[in-house]
Parts: sequence; structure tokens; C-alpha cells
Amino acid sequence: MAHNTTLGKRGEQAAEAYLTGLGYRVLEKNYRYKRAEVDLIAVKGKVLALVEVKTRSTHQYGFPEEAVSAKKEEMLQLAAEHYIEQHQWPHEVRFDIVSVLWTQGKPDILHIEDAFH
Repeated sequence: MAHNTTLGKRGEQAAEAYLTGLGYRVLEKNYRYKRAEVDLIAVKGKVLALVEVKTRSTHQYGFPEEAVSAKKEEMLQLAAEHYIEQHQWPHEVRFDIVSVLWTQGKPDILHIEDAFH
């Protein structure tokens, strides 16, 4: 389990660096509301992106992005509604997935914008 936790943290750090490189500003990391958690909340222009980061070290059990379940999507929506209300966000909101596959010691990143539509 420690390997998975460490790998997950490395994936979140890689996703944050990737998004920052694209011009996003990360507002929150591991934002929690009740039982829901959003890995990263970032803004670029007038778009608030709630980002689920999935990290794997191999494709053996499928691609990382395939691990986002309908239940996880529902929990992200719950956390998003709370965050939006709490911060009175007046603009566009989008749910993204950042898939991180660690190969040969470096991250291979796939950014899926507006993943739930």
C-alpha cells in the first residue's frame, strides 16, 4: 500500500507541474468535502477545472483514466458544488482527468478535458 500512496503523490505532483506548465494556477490540492476529495482545483482564464489524477506504474490493470468510476464522478460533483458555492465561482466549471503512467522513471501524461461529457 505504501508503494501506491507514494506513486499517487508522485502522480499528483507531476499533474500539478504539467498543468502549471500549461498556464493553470492551482488553487487547491486534495480538497475535501465530507467523503469527497478533488485532487487538484485549478483555474485558467475563466475556467475552473476540478481534476482527478489517476496514476499507474503499468498498463497491466488498464489505463489510469479507466479507474474513474461513476461513484467517483458523483463524489467529485458533490465536492464541486460545495466549492463553487463556498467561493461564489461565477464562470465555467469543468471536470478533467489527468492520467499519469510512470514509464522508465518519468511520467507519461494524458490530460482529458471535460472528461464527464
